[in-house]
Amino acid sequence: MQIVIPYAPRPLQAKLHDDLSAKRWGVVVCHRRFGKTVMSVNHILRDAIMNTKTNPRYAYMAPTYRQAKSVAWDYLKEFAGSIPDTRFHETELRCDLPNGARISLLGAENPDSLRGIYLDGCVMDEVADMPESVFPEILRPALSDRQGWCVFVGTPRGTNMFYDYYEQAVANDDWVATVYKASETGILPAEELDAARSMMTPDQYEQEFECSWVANVPGSIYGKEMQAALDDGRITNVPYDPAAKVHTFWDLGIGDSTAIWFAQTGGSAGRGVHIIDYYEARGEGLPHYCSVLSRKNYLYGDHYAPHDIEVRELGSGKSRREVAWDLGLNFRVLPKLPLEDGIHAAQMLIPRCYFDREKCKAGIEALRQYHRAYNEKARTYRLSPVHDWSSHGSDAFRYMSIGIREGHADRRPQQRQAVTNYDPFAVAS
Repeated sequence: MQIVIPYAPRPLQAKLHDDLSAKRWGVVVCHRRFGKTVMSVNHILRDAIMNTKTNPRYAYMAPTYRQAKSVAWDYLKEFAGSIPDTRFHETELRCDLPNGARISLLGAENPDSLRGIYLDGCVMDEVADMPESVFPEILRPALSDRQGWCVFVGTPRGTNMFYDYYEQAVANDDWVATVYKASETGILPAEELDAARSMMTPDQYEQEFECSWVANVPGSIYGKEMQAALDDGRITNVPYDPAAKVHTFWDLGIGDSTAIWFAQTGGSAGRGVHIIDYYEARGEGLPHYCSVLSRKNYLYGDHYAPHDIEVRELGSGKSRREVAWDLGLNFRVLPKLPLEDGIHAAQMLIPRCYFDREKCKAGIEALRQYHRAYNEKARTYRLSPVHDWSSHGSDAFRYMSIGIREGHADRRPQQRQAVTNYDPFAVAS
């Protein structure tokens, strides 16, 4: 008997069904009104109908049980209702198909109630709004018995669990990772997008319709540049090149965090800057950081610090530069420049950078979260950035940018420069 489900997927949805069917795991980042719920329900329904195992089990999960009912239950009844002998259990939000398959709508607000189930497949809708323990502690074990699949669907809500799954999907060939922006899909007419843009703040529009991971940070200083780095694939796996020296750039805290970026130029980096590592710690002295550098076993070039490393401490009478020298660490001192000049230099540098996704994760997040506070009285953002946990990594990156812009980084003997005629840190024309 031929069964026809009254569902005509859009071209993008049809391709997505094919891609997701070929992989066990998938992350779908999509703009509002993309049709993700309809797509999700039908993806589950098609797999449930075609499953030949005994008593297949599937689930559609929303952040709450009430949300699952309001957004997906009517769709499930509409599309599964065309299958003869299908039974719907309204009180349990459950659909039983004639082949023994069962589709349940679940809420993530009470994950302990879900323990003990098994699943052949599931869709987690709006993952960013769910407790982080739901998938690793509940759903992942439930998928193990039948080697079931899972698709994570939603719109960004900043860099949270949903973003972590997206990063994992991008880095793994066994996953599907896809982003659908309203400006690219053509699903919503241009006049509707223009109307939405006129009634929303730029950050709200970027998050809801352009799938920006950083738009939820009001006043973000490097948000656009870091979003472009993600979109361009420059937040990726960046291996250490033994043929090129590693330069370090420091923000030295006094009773505060110290942050260090590790960067390579030349070699495999070409005209770009490969940022291969990041380290940050709080309440540690210079001997600790010298030990960290030694353990990383990189071939080091120069180490750069801001001008205040020359300030002498009252107790010892020595500057931190002298203390570092005694420990075998010779710092180059960067010039003091206005804060806005440094921020501008950093904004110009980021498009040339490739960040290692894992080793630089904390530093990348600091750059995303670095922001200016909003002045409600003046209805504008303050000039000075907020000093919080994100400042240390962002300040260290700003010092890197100053060193590169001023030509202090990677000074080489004149003879070698004449041979290569190439300064890897020179600003591209």
